[in-house]
Amino acid sequence: MTQKSRNTAPFLANRYLRAGALAVGLGWASSASAGFQVVALGVHGGVEEGNLTSYLLRDESQKQFLALDAGSVLPGISKALEKGSFPQVTAANSAPLTPQGAVFRNLISGYFISHGHLDHLAGLIISSPQDSKKTIYGSTETINTLRQYYFNWKVWPNFSDSGSGQRLGTYRLNAQRFGQRFSLANVGLNGVIYPLSHGGVGSSMLLVSTAATAQKQESFAFFGDTGADKLEKSQDLNAIWRVLGEEVKQHRLKGIIIETSYPNGIPDKQLFGHLTPTLLLGELAHLQQYAGGEGSLKGLKVVISHIKPSLTAGADPRADIIRQLEQGNQLGVNFIFMQQGDSQTF
Repeated sequence: MTQKSRNTAPFLANRYLRAGALAVGLGWASSASAGFQVVALGVHGGVEEGNLTSYLLRDESQKQFLALDAGSVLPGISKALEKGSFPQVTAANSAPLTPQGAVFRNLISGYFISHGHLDHLAGLIISSPQDSKKTIYGSTETINTLRQYYFNWKVWPNFSDSGSGQRLGTYRLNAQRFGQRFSLANVGLNGVIYPLSHGGVGSSMLLVSTAATAQKQESFAFFGDTGADKLEKSQDLNAIWRVLGEEVKQHRLKGIIIETSYPNGIPDKQLFGHLTPTLLLGELAHLQQYAGGEGSLKGLKVVISHIKPSLTAGADPRADIIRQLEQGNQLGVNFIFMQQGDSQTF
Protein backbone atom coordinates (compact mmCIF):
# COMPACT_ATOMS: atom_id res chain seq x y z
CA MET A 1 0.00 0.00 0.00
CA THR A 2 1.63 3.28 -1.10
CA GLN A 3 1.59 6.58 0.77
CA LYS A 4 -0.74 7.91 -1.93
CA SER A 5 -3.15 5.03 -1.26
CA ARG A 6 -2.98 5.78 2.44
CA ASN A 7 -3.88 9.41 1.83
CA THR A 8 -7.04 8.36 -0.02
CA ALA A 9 -8.14 6.09 2.83
CA PRO A 10 -10.64 8.57 4.39
CA PHE A 11 -12.40 8.89 1.03
CA LEU A 12 -12.49 5.13 0.61
CA ALA A 13 -13.67 4.66 4.17
CA ASN A 14 -16.62 7.03 3.75
CA ARG A 15 -17.56 5.48 0.45
CA TYR A 16 -17.53 1.89 1.63
CA LEU A 17 -18.97 2.49 5.08
CA ARG A 18 -21.95 4.18 3.46
CA ALA A 19 -22.28 1.19 1.16
CA GLY A 20 -22.18 -1.09 4.21
CA ALA A 21 -25.63 0.18 5.22
CA LEU A 22 -27.29 -1.82 2.45
CA ALA A 23 -30.21 -3.90 3.70
CA VAL A 24 -30.10 -7.68 3.38
CA GLY A 25 -33.17 -7.79 1.17
CA LEU A 26 -32.55 -11.18 -0.45
CA GLY A 27 -35.41 -13.60 0.06
CA TRP A 28 -34.87 -17.17 1.19
CA ALA A 29 -37.39 -19.95 1.55
CA SER A 30 -36.47 -21.79 4.74
CA SER A 31 -35.88 -25.51 4.45
CA ALA A 32 -38.57 -27.67 6.00
CA SER A 33 -35.89 -29.92 7.48
CA ALA A 34 -33.61 -28.74 10.26
CA GLY A 35 -29.88 -28.66 9.68
CA PHE A 36 -26.98 -26.67 8.33
CA GLN A 37 -25.97 -25.61 4.84
CA VAL A 38 -22.27 -25.41 4.03
CA VAL A 39 -20.91 -23.72 0.88
CA ALA A 40 -17.24 -24.27 0.04
CA LEU A 41 -15.55 -21.04 -1.09
CA GLY A 42 -12.08 -22.59 -0.96
CA VAL A 43 -10.88 -26.08 -0.16
CA HIS A 44 -7.10 -26.21 -0.68
CA GLY A 45 -4.28 -25.64 1.78
CA GLY A 46 -1.93 -23.54 -0.25
CA VAL A 47 -0.20 -22.89 -3.60
CA GLU A 48 -3.33 -21.86 -5.55
CA GLU A 49 -4.31 -18.44 -4.22
CA GLY A 50 -7.81 -18.54 -5.72
CA ASN A 51 -8.90 -21.68 -3.86
CA LEU A 52 -7.79 -21.40 -0.23
CA THR A 53 -9.63 -22.59 2.88
CA SER A 54 -12.97 -20.87 3.36
CA TYR A 55 -16.48 -22.16 4.02
CA LEU A 56 -19.83 -20.54 4.62
CA LEU A 57 -22.21 -22.06 7.17
CA ARG A 58 -25.78 -21.20 8.05
CA ASP A 59 -28.63 -22.65 10.05
CA GLU A 60 -31.15 -23.47 7.34
CA SER A 61 -33.79 -21.41 9.16
CA GLN A 62 -31.63 -18.27 8.77
CA LYS A 63 -30.83 -16.07 5.78
CA GLN A 64 -27.22 -15.18 6.51
CA PHE A 65 -24.01 -17.19 6.68
CA LEU A 66 -21.01 -17.23 8.99
CA ALA A 67 -17.71 -17.51 7.13
CA LEU A 68 -15.38 -20.17 8.53
CA ASP A 69 -11.93 -18.89 7.61
CA ALA A 70 -11.46 -16.67 4.57
CA GLY A 71 -8.49 -17.78 2.49
CA SER A 72 -10.40 -17.19 -0.76
CA VAL A 73 -13.71 -15.33 -0.68
CA LEU A 74 -14.74 -13.59 -3.92
CA PRO A 75 -13.38 -16.29 -6.30
CA GLY A 76 -15.27 -18.90 -4.27
CA ILE A 77 -18.49 -16.92 -4.39
CA SER A 78 -18.20 -16.69 -8.19
CA LYS A 79 -17.69 -20.45 -8.46
CA ALA A 80 -20.59 -21.12 -6.09
CA LEU A 81 -22.88 -18.89 -8.17
CA GLU A 82 -21.85 -20.81 -11.29
CA LYS A 83 -22.78 -24.05 -9.55
CA GLY A 84 -26.16 -22.76 -8.36
CA SER A 85 -25.26 -22.79 -4.66
CA PHE A 86 -27.05 -19.46 -4.09
CA PRO A 87 -30.34 -19.98 -5.99
CA GLN A 88 -31.97 -17.04 -4.19
CA VAL A 89 -29.50 -14.56 -5.72
CA THR A 90 -30.27 -13.16 -9.17
CA ALA A 91 -28.98 -10.25 -11.19
CA ALA A 92 -32.34 -8.53 -10.74
CA ASN A 93 -32.56 -8.72 -6.95
CA SER A 94 -28.83 -8.01 -6.48
CA ALA A 95 -28.93 -4.57 -8.11
CA PRO A 96 -27.15 -2.21 -7.78
CA LEU A 97 -24.59 -4.88 -6.84
CA THR A 98 -23.52 -7.84 -8.91
CA PRO A 99 -24.70 -11.26 -7.67
CA GLN A 100 -21.15 -11.82 -6.41
CA GLY A 101 -21.31 -8.53 -4.54
CA ALA A 102 -24.73 -9.29 -3.09
CA VAL A 103 -23.55 -12.57 -1.60
CA PHE A 104 -20.35 -11.00 -0.31
CA ARG A 105 -21.87 -7.90 1.23
CA ASN A 106 -25.35 -9.05 2.23
CA LEU A 107 -25.32 -12.80 2.90
CA ILE A 108 -22.09 -13.09 4.90
CA SER A 109 -22.79 -11.80 8.39
CA GLY A 110 -19.34 -12.27 9.91
CA TYR A 111 -16.12 -14.28 9.96
CA PHE A 112 -14.53 -16.83 12.25
CA ILE A 113 -10.77 -16.98 11.67
CA SER A 114 -9.11 -20.07 13.12
CA HIS A 115 -5.54 -18.74 13.11
CA GLY A 116 -3.38 -16.08 11.56
CA HIS A 117 -1.80 -17.92 8.63
CA LEU A 118 -2.23 -16.20 5.28
CA ASP A 119 -4.00 -19.09 3.54
CA HIS A 120 -6.87 -18.74 6.04
CA LEU A 121 -7.47 -15.00 5.80
CA ALA A 122 -5.99 -13.61 2.56
CA GLY A 123 -9.43 -13.30 0.93
CA LEU A 124 -10.75 -11.32 3.87
CA ILE A 125 -7.81 -8.90 3.75
CA ILE A 126 -7.83 -8.35 -0.02
CA SER A 127 -11.59 -7.90 -0.30
CA SER A 128 -11.95 -5.68 2.79
CA PRO A 129 -12.12 -2.33 0.88
CA GLN A 130 -15.53 -3.30 -0.53
CA ASP A 131 -16.93 -5.31 2.38
CA SER A 132 -19.88 -4.26 4.53
CA LYS A 133 -19.64 -3.87 8.30
CA LYS A 134 -19.07 -7.24 9.96
CA THR A 135 -17.68 -8.90 13.06
CA ILE A 136 -14.53 -11.03 13.00
CA TYR A 137 -14.46 -13.68 15.72
CA GLY A 138 -11.38 -15.53 16.87
CA SER A 139 -9.15 -16.43 19.77
CA THR A 140 -7.21 -13.66 21.47
CA GLU A 141 -4.05 -14.78 19.66
CA THR A 142 -5.73 -14.69 16.25
CA ILE A 143 -7.37 -11.31 16.79
CA ASN A 144 -4.09 -9.85 18.02
CA THR A 145 -2.37 -11.17 14.89
CA LEU A 146 -4.93 -9.46 12.68
CA ARG A 147 -4.57 -6.23 14.61
CA GLN A 148 -0.77 -6.15 14.82
CA TYR A 149 0.39 -7.74 11.58
CA TYR A 150 -2.32 -7.17 8.97
CA PHE A 151 -4.59 -4.19 9.74
CA ASN A 152 -1.68 -1.91 10.66
CA TRP A 153 -1.26 0.50 7.69
CA LYS A 154 1.97 -1.29 6.74
CA VAL A 155 0.68 -4.56 5.33
CA TRP A 156 -2.84 -3.17 4.75
CA PRO A 157 -5.04 -0.25 5.84
CA ASN A 158 -6.69 -0.68 9.22
CA PHE A 159 -10.23 -1.68 8.30
CA SER A 160 -10.86 -2.73 11.90
CA ASP A 161 -12.15 -0.87 14.95
CA SER A 162 -8.90 -1.04 16.95
CA GLY A 163 -5.13 -0.97 16.54
CA SER A 164 -2.72 1.37 14.78
CA GLY A 165 -3.49 4.55 12.88
CA GLN A 166 -6.83 5.61 11.52
CA ARG A 167 -9.45 2.97 12.25
CA LEU A 168 -11.77 2.63 9.27
CA GLY A 169 -14.17 0.47 11.29
CA THR A 170 -15.46 -1.97 8.69
CA TYR A 171 -14.68 -4.89 11.01
CA ARG A 172 -15.35 -5.26 14.70
CA LEU A 173 -12.62 -7.48 16.14
CA ASN A 174 -14.17 -9.83 18.68
CA ALA A 175 -11.71 -11.94 20.71
CA GLN A 176 -13.23 -14.81 22.67
CA ARG A 177 -11.88 -16.94 25.48
CA PHE A 178 -11.43 -20.63 24.89
CA GLY A 179 -14.34 -22.72 26.15
CA GLN A 180 -16.68 -19.74 26.59
CA ARG A 181 -20.02 -19.75 24.77
CA PHE A 182 -20.87 -16.61 22.80
CA SER A 183 -23.48 -15.44 20.33
CA LEU A 184 -22.66 -15.19 16.62
CA ALA A 185 -24.35 -12.02 15.41
CA ASN A 186 -27.25 -12.19 12.93
CA VAL A 187 -27.00 -15.92 12.19
CA GLY A 188 -29.01 -17.34 15.10
CA LEU A 189 -26.09 -19.46 16.29
CA ASN A 190 -23.81 -19.75 19.29
CA GLY A 191 -20.12 -20.62 19.25
CA VAL A 192 -17.42 -22.02 21.51
CA ILE A 193 -13.74 -21.84 20.51
CA TYR A 194 -11.26 -24.55 21.53
CA PRO A 195 -7.45 -24.43 21.14
CA LEU A 196 -5.51 -26.50 18.61
CA SER A 197 -1.78 -27.06 18.22
CA HIS A 198 -0.41 -26.38 14.74
CA GLY A 199 3.34 -26.90 14.63
CA GLY A 200 4.00 -24.40 17.39
CA VAL A 201 1.36 -21.94 16.18
CA GLY A 202 -1.91 -21.49 18.04
CA SER A 203 -4.91 -22.57 15.97
CA SER A 204 -8.51 -23.21 16.97
CA MET A 205 -11.73 -25.13 16.43
CA LEU A 206 -15.18 -23.53 16.48
CA LEU A 207 -18.13 -25.57 17.71
CA VAL A 208 -21.25 -23.94 16.34
CA SER A 209 -24.64 -24.74 17.83
CA THR A 210 -28.20 -23.64 17.25
CA ALA A 211 -29.77 -21.35 19.82
CA ALA A 212 -31.09 -22.86 23.04
CA THR A 213 -34.57 -21.82 21.94
CA ALA A 214 -34.37 -23.99 18.80
CA GLN A 215 -36.82 -26.86 18.58
CA LYS A 216 -33.93 -29.31 18.32
CA GLN A 217 -30.37 -28.35 19.25
CA GLU A 218 -27.77 -29.21 16.62
CA SER A 219 -24.06 -28.54 16.29
CA PHE A 220 -21.27 -28.41 13.72
CA ALA A 221 -17.49 -28.42 14.25
CA PHE A 222 -15.00 -26.50 12.13
CA PHE A 223 -11.30 -27.20 12.67
CA GLY A 224 -8.50 -24.86 11.76
CA ASP A 225 -5.12 -26.39 10.93
CA THR A 226 -4.01 -28.98 13.46
CA GLY A 227 -1.43 -31.67 14.00
CA ALA A 228 -2.04 -34.97 15.77
CA ASP A 229 -1.69 -34.90 19.54
CA LYS A 230 1.09 -37.48 19.56
CA LEU A 231 3.26 -35.38 17.24
CA GLU A 232 2.31 -32.02 18.71
CA LYS A 233 2.96 -33.24 22.28
CA SER A 234 -0.48 -31.89 23.03
CA GLN A 235 -3.83 -32.90 24.52
CA ASP A 236 -5.81 -30.31 22.57
CA LEU A 237 -7.50 -32.75 20.21
CA ASN A 238 -8.16 -35.20 23.02
CA ALA A 239 -10.03 -32.48 24.92
CA ILE A 240 -12.06 -31.66 21.82
CA TRP A 241 -12.94 -35.32 21.19
CA ARG A 242 -14.36 -35.47 24.71
CA VAL A 243 -16.62 -32.53 23.92
CA LEU A 244 -17.65 -33.83 20.49
CA GLY A 245 -18.15 -37.33 21.87
CA GLU A 246 -20.92 -35.96 24.05
CA GLU A 247 -22.39 -34.13 21.06
CA VAL A 248 -22.51 -37.46 19.20
CA LYS A 249 -24.09 -39.24 22.17
CA GLN A 250 -26.81 -36.60 22.31
CA HIS A 251 -27.36 -36.88 18.52
CA ARG A 252 -26.55 -33.20 18.05
CA LEU A 253 -23.38 -33.25 15.93
CA LYS A 254 -24.36 -32.86 12.26
CA GLY A 255 -20.89 -32.71 10.76
CA ILE A 256 -17.21 -31.83 10.97
CA ILE A 257 -14.82 -29.96 8.69
CA ILE A 258 -11.24 -31.00 9.36
CA GLU A 259 -7.98 -30.91 7.48
CA THR A 260 -5.99 -33.71 5.89
CA SER A 261 -3.17 -31.81 4.22
CA TYR A 262 -0.89 -34.59 2.99
CA PRO A 263 -1.12 -38.22 1.87
CA ASN A 264 0.48 -40.90 4.01
CA GLY A 265 4.24 -41.25 3.74
CA ILE A 266 5.27 -37.67 4.48
CA PRO A 267 7.98 -37.70 7.19
CA ASP A 268 6.74 -36.41 10.53
CA LYS A 269 9.27 -33.56 10.51
CA GLN A 270 7.80 -32.29 7.22
CA LEU A 271 4.16 -32.19 8.36
CA PHE A 272 4.54 -28.81 10.11
CA GLY A 273 1.45 -29.32 12.26
CA HIS A 274 -0.84 -31.03 9.73
CA LEU A 275 -2.67 -34.35 9.39
CA THR A 276 -2.42 -37.32 7.03
CA PRO A 277 -5.15 -39.96 6.50
CA THR A 278 -3.53 -42.31 9.02
CA LEU A 279 -3.20 -39.55 11.60
CA LEU A 280 -6.79 -38.37 11.09
CA LEU A 281 -8.18 -41.90 11.36
CA GLY A 282 -6.23 -42.39 14.56
CA GLU A 283 -7.65 -39.18 16.00
CA LEU A 284 -11.21 -40.09 14.97
CA ALA A 285 -10.75 -43.42 16.74
CA HIS A 286 -10.32 -41.40 19.95
CA LEU A 287 -13.56 -39.58 19.17
CA GLN A 288 -15.27 -42.96 18.74
CA GLN A 289 -14.15 -44.00 22.22
CA TYR A 290 -15.71 -40.90 23.77
CA ALA A 291 -18.83 -41.16 21.60
CA GLY A 292 -19.85 -44.57 22.88
CA GLY A 293 -17.47 -47.08 21.34
CA GLU A 294 -17.53 -49.17 18.18
CA GLY A 295 -20.14 -48.10 15.66
CA SER A 296 -20.92 -44.78 17.35
CA LEU A 297 -19.54 -42.70 14.46
CA LYS A 298 -21.28 -44.62 11.69
CA GLY A 299 -22.62 -42.15 9.12
CA LEU A 300 -21.05 -39.07 10.74
CA LYS A 301 -20.30 -36.57 7.97
CA VAL A 302 -16.64 -35.50 7.94
CA VAL A 303 -15.62 -32.94 5.31
CA ILE A 304 -11.95 -33.20 4.38
CA SER A 305 -10.36 -29.79 3.91
CA HIS A 306 -6.98 -28.14 3.31
CA ILE A 307 -5.55 -30.73 0.90
CA LYS A 308 -2.30 -29.27 -0.42
CA PRO A 309 -1.95 -29.50 -4.22
CA SER A 310 1.33 -30.69 -5.69
CA LEU A 311 3.32 -29.19 -8.55
CA THR A 312 5.03 -32.52 -9.20
CA ALA A 313 4.10 -34.03 -12.57
CA GLY A 314 1.79 -37.02 -12.17
CA ALA A 315 1.14 -36.45 -8.46
CA ASP A 316 -2.49 -36.31 -7.29
CA PRO A 317 -2.58 -35.76 -3.50
CA ARG A 318 -6.37 -35.46 -3.49
CA ALA A 319 -6.87 -38.85 -5.12
CA ASP A 320 -4.27 -40.40 -2.80
CA ILE A 321 -5.95 -38.96 0.30
CA ILE A 322 -9.41 -40.08 -0.82
CA ARG A 323 -8.15 -43.61 -1.44
CA GLN A 324 -6.22 -43.84 1.81
CA LEU A 325 -9.09 -42.57 3.93
CA GLU A 326 -11.60 -44.89 2.31
CA GLN A 327 -9.29 -47.90 2.64
CA GLY A 328 -8.62 -47.20 6.31
CA ASN A 329 -12.16 -46.26 7.27
CA GLN A 330 -13.10 -48.86 9.88
CA LEU A 331 -15.17 -46.29 11.74
CA GLY A 332 -18.02 -46.04 9.25
CA VAL A 333 -17.80 -42.27 8.97
CA ASN A 334 -18.99 -40.60 5.78
CA PHE A 335 -15.99 -38.76 4.32
CA ILE A 336 -16.99 -35.86 2.06
CA PHE A 337 -14.65 -34.17 -0.41
CA MET A 338 -16.19 -30.84 -1.40
CA GLN A 339 -14.92 -28.89 -4.37
CA GLN A 340 -14.87 -25.11 -4.59
CA GLY A 341 -18.39 -23.78 -5.07
CA ASP A 342 -20.16 -26.93 -3.82
CA SER A 343 -23.08 -26.74 -1.39
CA GLN A 344 -23.81 -29.50 1.11
CA THR A 345 -26.63 -29.97 3.61
CA PHE A 346 -25.97 -31.49 7.03
